Amino acid sequence: MAKGPAVIGVLTEPSPPSWWQANRHKACLALGLIVGCYIGIHTSDAAPQHAGPRPGHTAPAAPSARPSPAGN
Repeated sequence: MAKGPAVIGVLTEPSPPSWWQANRHKACLALGLIVGCYIGIHTSDAAPQHAGPRPGHTAPAAPSARPSPAGN
C-alpha cells in the first residue's frame, strides 16, 4: 500500500521584525553622523589661531613709475 507523504513540519509566517531589527541601520547612521560631527568640530590638528592685527586694506599697491635698478 502506498502511503501519502509524511508531514515533517508546519510552515508558519515569521513574526514581523522588531523596531530595532527594522531600523538599526538608520539609528547607527544617525549616531555615526552625530559622533563624526562632534569629533570634527571639537578636535583640530592645526595650531590655535591668534587674533592679531589685520591689514587695513587688501588692494595691491600702485606700481612705481621709476624703473628698477636691476634692468641696467
